[in-house]
Amino acid sequence: MSLKVKAVERKIKFTKDENDPGVYRYVMQPDLYIALNQAKVIREAALRSGVSQGVMKACWDAAGEVIKAWATEGHSVALPGLGSMRFGLRAKSVEKVEDVKTALISSRRIIFTPTQDLKDELANTSIQITCYDRNGNIVKRVTSADAGTVEEPEGDDNGTENGGTQNQGTQNQGGSQSQGSENQGGSQASQGYALTISKMGSGSANVTKDGNAVTSGASLNEDDEVEISITPAEGTTPSATLNGSSIELTESDGVYTGNFAMPGQASSLVINTGSASGDSSI
Repeated sequence: MSLKVKAVERKIKFTKDENDPGVYRYVMQPDLYIALNQAKVIREAALRSGVSQGVMKACWDAAGEVIKAWATEGHSVALPGLGSMRFGLRAKSVEKVEDVKTALISSRRIIFTPTQDLKDELANTSIQITCYDRNGNIVKRVTSADAGTVEEPEGDDNGTENGGTQNQGTQNQGGSQSQGSENQGGSQASQGYALTISKMGSGSANVTKDGNAVTSGASLNEDDEVEISITPAEGTTPSATLNGSSIELTESDGVYTGNFAMPGQASSLVINTGSASGDSSI
């Protein structure tokens, strides 16, 4: 068994100029199979367990309702053989208690914490990379020899997350358990999709998320809001593209700013600060 990854050669442009020839770079992303529907999963589980599909479906539905009910009550709920899930949130931090309000919450989240067995299984699974050129032709196949490093969850059920503490309520089984809000004021946590950042030109640029610096290779969650700030070389107009698509920039006092939501895949951000003189990662 192996995970399949495709590296596709894509054109990346640095300006909105139609005459800009752009450059080609290989961008990697998981090559996913079609989604398995619930009926197929239930059928396979019934075959492996020796029970009827009707009984398996009833158990499946009941377990789903229990997980949904308990998770929305603030519990971390076990997913047998996989790990646990709980709800969390993203929110801005404030200095004064009188400024605390629900408007600070930017999103509600579902957080999954895998078991060690599941992480070990992923770490020991090989990765096969298929490379496609700009014409869609397969030009290379690679079986990876990476270290098999698996990202750690953003936080555990009894600790802290993203630099903020978690409060706790009690569980139905009598034990207390920590849970609560996440503080984005801490350092950026390892998350799901790699963002490669390249800078061209002699100007300067900063990439941040929730006020924290984002460097090339950082791992972000889908829909994470990323901010860009560019001070271009004198007399030039900067540009930025994400996976080849232009990002709208707004100018104020000579500084250009823009933002985008992280896609649900490994992505490439290219920033041209003007007067191009090579490129580098930031």
